[in-house]
Amino acid sequence: MNLFDEFRAAVLAALDTLEAEGTLPAGLDRSNIAVEPPRDAAHGDMATNAAMVLAKPAGKPPRVIADALAARLAADPRIASAEVAGPGFLNLRLVPAVWQAHVATVLKADADYGRSAIGQGRKVNVEFVSANPTGPMHVGHVRGAVVGDALSNLLAFSGWNVTREYYINDGGAQVDVLARSAYERYREANGLSPEIREGLYPGDYLIPVGEALKAKYGDSLLDKGEQFWLAEIREFATGMMMQMIREDLAALGVAMDVYSSEKALYGTGKIEAALAELRDKGLIYEGVLEPPKGKTPEDWEPREQTLFRSTLHGDDVDRPVMKSDGSWTYFAPDIAYHYDKVKRGFDELIDIFGADHGGYVKRMKAAVAALSDGRVALDIKLIQLVKLWKNGEPFKMSKRAGTFVTLRDVVELAGADVTRFIMLTRKNDVALDFDFDKVLEQSKDNPVFYVQYANARVNSVLRKAAETGVAIDDATVDLSLIAHPAELALVGKLAEWPRLVEIAARANEPHRVAFYLYELASDFHGLWNRGNDELSLRFVQDDPVQTQAKIALVRATGVVIRAGLAILGVKPVEEMR
Repeated sequence: MNLFDEFRAAVLAALDTLEAEGTLPAGLDRSNIAVEPPRDAAHGDMATNAAMVLAKPAGKPPRVIADALAARLAADPRIASAEVAGPGFLNLRLVPAVWQAHVATVLKADADYGRSAIGQGRKVNVEFVSANPTGPMHVGHVRGAVVGDALSNLLAFSGWNVTREYYINDGGAQVDVLARSAYERYREANGLSPEIREGLYPGDYLIPVGEALKAKYGDSLLDKGEQFWLAEIREFATGMMMQMIREDLAALGVAMDVYSSEKALYGTGKIEAALAELRDKGLIYEGVLEPPKGKTPEDWEPREQTLFRSTLHGDDVDRPVMKSDGSWTYFAPDIAYHYDKVKRGFDELIDIFGADHGGYVKRMKAAVAALSDGRVALDIKLIQLVKLWKNGEPFKMSKRAGTFVTLRDVVELAGADVTRFIMLTRKNDVALDFDFDKVLEQSKDNPVFYVQYANARVNSVLRKAAETGVAIDDATVDLSLIAHPAELALVGKLAEWPRLVEIAARANEPHRVAFYLYELASDFHGLWNRGNDELSLRFVQDDPVQTQAKIALVRATGVVIRAGLAILGVKPVEEMR
């Protein structure tokens, strides 16, 4: 299905021949040989770096190898020409029959076109969002949720066994603050004035929590010290916040497989067990850290602490896991949580963190490497900030949230599909501007509109063909009639899809799918527009045989657009209104 892999195999076979005849020495490392689209489409259909990769180990000039390889490849009936360029790159042009046959490949595979088994069924845990259960999710969580969910879709499409997981940060002091804030709303529900002092959560979203507390407890908790109600209200309020978060995620089209609780790690021996595992490996010791340069982190103390020897696994400094007073650092439960994931049998772990967690990357990777003896890989993706704009100005905070713009605000204004697509139009580690006016405008500059418009045009062509009585029959269609260079170029873009999926999946970069869809939509719109001037390029012709062939190309384009949108979690638009 991956046409580039097919021609890489052809290159390797030609190299076998060159080795057999003595032109090249045997046993050369070919792992870095690639066949890929050329940077400039004018140079050909595919390009290979084989001669450049093999030149030094073979002890030959790259052009000498390239010339010999070109002569062998030119004998392949699928290759129209093999041309050496620059210091030794080899550009290949394929005969039209290759592209024409590939349309049939796309149509036969349909929704499975581009699906692969490179994941080999390996179990991967993708942890994302993991917002504190203290209020509704804000716009920063939107981007992390979309990246995590789209990445999960991408990995599943590529053969991984994916588990989506949310880590509930309910073990820290912030949930006590939530309980105290909810208590003030409980007092308000009982007719008293709430005292939203500094440090409490001021958002109106806690008003329903206060009312629910009144419905459950009446006025029985009024004027009682927090030792009588803190634990109970903390659990009650956390439960309501998590229900709100689940509803927020559902509004965005995100459903988690597993919710794990930080609180469940405390008092259960799980933290102790994880550290005992590290201690058994000689990685836990008592020591005093050197004072850090620059800003002093919260977990540094100029006294003896229990430390994890994370420098043996790539970290810059060893990290404290227990303070001198015997309490855990923030890092300790995170070690235990990841140890739990290792014990659950995952082959790979992916964490989607906010940009403010950059300092956690090396220490967390060190912990997972130590706990799994290097068996389990951990990839951490940092999500940069999203800046919201409307009417040319920064979009202001939500009164309901108190201090920030909520996920619901964004989804209600832009829609879930638009929100998801736009959040993937930049790489995760690059800041993103989200302009409510621009993301809803109908223009080429709006990528989600441009891609959806392409899908709507696909459906428009199919409806028009049906109205003229053209049969959709893959068994009888004459694909040799797809012959114009512009049509073949569109097929070439479709052929890139399986390769793109594999690259994106291996790199854990779902934004590549959004980029590709925009490029594909641009090529499709370009062919559509050329049909306005060149009648022979119009998809619906007077000759039904010609139309049937062109409709096959249109249908193949629709197959890829829908597959890409499904990975992004975006519903395709059938008709633009």
